[in-house]
Amino acid sequence: MARIVVVDDRVTGRNILTRLARSVEEGLQVHAFASPVEAYERMITDLPPDLVITDYNMPEMDGATFIAKIRATESLADVPVVVVTVYEDREFCYRALEAGATDFLLSPVDHLEFRARARNLLALRRQRQLLARRARELEQTLAERGLAFGPCEDTIRNRLLDALPVAIGVTDEQGRLRFVNRAYETLFGVDRAAVLGRPVVEVHGEEFATRHGVLDDKVRESGQPLLVPRYDTMPGPAGVRWLAVTKAPLGGAAGAGESVVTVALDVSELAVAEASTSEAARHDPLTGLETLPWFRERLEQAIALARRKGELLALLHLDLDRFKGVNEAFGEAIGDKLLRAVAQRLAARLRETDRIGRLRSDEFVILQSELSRPEDAAELCRRLSEAFAEPFRADGEEVHLSASIGVTLYPADGRTPETLLRNADLAMYRAKASGRDAYRFFAREMNLAARRAVTLERELRQALAADQFVVHYQPQLHLASGRIVGSEALLRWNHPHRGLLRPGEFIRLAEEIGLIAPLTAWVLKTACAQQRRWHDAGLGPLQLSVNLSPVQFRERGIELLIERVLTETGLDPASLDVELTENAVIENSHAASASLRYLHQLGVSLSLDDFGTGYSSLAYVKRLPVRRLKIDRSFVQNLEQSANDEVIVRAIINLGHSLGLTVIAEGVETPGQLERLRAMGCDEVQGDLLSPPLAAAEFEQRLREGAWLREDARP
Repeated sequence: MARIVVVDDRVTGRNILTRLARSVEEGLQVHAFASPVEAYERMITDLPPDLVITDYNMPEMDGATFIAKIRATESLADVPVVVVTVYEDREFCYRALEAGATDFLLSPVDHLEFRARARNLLALRRQRQLLARRARELEQTLAERGLAFGPCEDTIRNRLLDALPVAIGVTDEQGRLRFVNRAYETLFGVDRAAVLGRPVVEVHGEEFATRHGVLDDKVRESGQPLLVPRYDTMPGPAGVRWLAVTKAPLGGAAGAGESVVTVALDVSELAVAEASTSEAARHDPLTGLETLPWFRERLEQAIALARRKGELLALLHLDLDRFKGVNEAFGEAIGDKLLRAVAQRLAARLRETDRIGRLRSDEFVILQSELSRPEDAAELCRRLSEAFAEPFRADGEEVHLSASIGVTLYPADGRTPETLLRNADLAMYRAKASGRDAYRFFAREMNLAARRAVTLERELRQALAADQFVVHYQPQLHLASGRIVGSEALLRWNHPHRGLLRPGEFIRLAEEIGLIAPLTAWVLKTACAQQRRWHDAGLGPLQLSVNLSPVQFRERGIELLIERVLTETGLDPASLDVELTENAVIENSHAASASLRYLHQLGVSLSLDDFGTGYSSLAYVKRLPVRRLKIDRSFVQNLEQSANDEVIVRAIINLGHSLGLTVIAEGVETPGQLERLRAMGCDEVQGDLLSPPLAAAEFEQRLREGAWLREDARP
């Protein structure tokens, strides 16, 4: 009975992976652990696994360290290990693979992909165990017969190898066959005398030689046998046969001139029984394109062939722009039909020598071989972009899509599949950052940026536990009365080496790695507790504004967090104002509307932040329980120089007043800006002219003193 060990410190992730593991096949034992330390202790004592599924980011031990520990333990060294990590943790995946991971899956995990990979790895594990068992039986038989090598050692060794029911071949560093046994002759339909000394490419063809040449190079470079057997297919006298192949150096250490021994076991009957699993592992069930593991294997072979021929390769990473919004607007059923249509259009624009695979969700990878020059890759990008010129149609819906493409070149940018995949991914993100619907080639400085991002993520995770965050408060002034009517709570990171960091330097990363929820909870609780203390001290009445991330309105739950914080701190809901960008409300309209209605019923008010920079939809403003519009600072900053911005600001103020809303302008820095806003009838202002964001103690002192505006800015 096979056993799978699941390791994930998060309860939700652990439960999902456990359920998926139990669905792989009947009779499986699945054991789940929150601690990698505990999991390791159990695996070396009473729960030896056949497959390990582990998260990467864990508090006691990260995934790479955990895997390295497994590989260093003799009883676990050949156990397949799959790492599961979120999309943005791509760098961690590469570290895990370098530490010895067999494969990785990106979260949220595709259920079909999970089951297909798990079944394949378990099947390979069984085949490896079968080979080991047969080897032990052979050793036992030899021992019982008292067989010892003597003067006819070579003759006896050859007789012994010929008696084995597995095909064995030895190749030298030039790729020539130096030995084959009788089972090899039978399986491949060759004559030993005719093939010895000939190159593998002449005996078995270029495709076979390329596949095995890649693996032989790995064995020579590492000086170690393959940890996990590989599936292979080979035409023979009895038709196409499925093989479980493993390799080892014929010697003790890596070095020039070393031969490689290949052992191939015919597992065709088992492969037929698992044909559906193999197909699922090779081809994506939704689009019919190659899956990432199969694509990566083909990429590895293409690199070996390009190295031999001195050719260029291009790897393209294509990601659909804003496809999540399409799924939310039209539903996943239409989204799936659109993905199939996209796959068909992309494939139709490729040459026969190009390959395309589905990386995950709405991402695709394309391998372009036999390039004459880098410009050929740019031309392919243009052809692929043309695939999106016409709208897509599904169930009567017409949808316009676009894509961002990252391009990396072999050998200029990298020489391994992992490096090229990573570089194409970085280039794709550069294309998105440049405005989407574009392509970008990889540049080496992207790697530096990626490493900086990894460092920042590690520091960001540590910062929350080390209490390095603080809340500053910026006052909001009512222009007609000259009275302070509120403040905005602004998060700052007191970085131990870089000083005080503004949210723009880390909030996006916090959203990507899932830290925005605990950060928001901390800000809400800290700011609401401070607001209650000011109220109890008679400093008010004031309204507290808290800016929430759009990420938190994609699913329900933020309203319950706010309700709980208000209850715990004793703050009147009417004293809290939630600021949210208009784009966040509209792009997540269903979930956001439900959450905002709930907050409105509690008595919490809503402000639309950065108004004028997004949809500026009158229909949405009328439909939502909005109390206040906040004019974006980009319009305020140019009030004194740009007539266009003055027209926009005046229009926003008039729109707000026509709907009975309060209008506040942020980013007010000069007396001239203040006077224009006052003349236009703006209700409230906020900005450094009044006061920069202040620590709680300093803000309280200024409240007590009551002096905010400079003399030259007072009416």
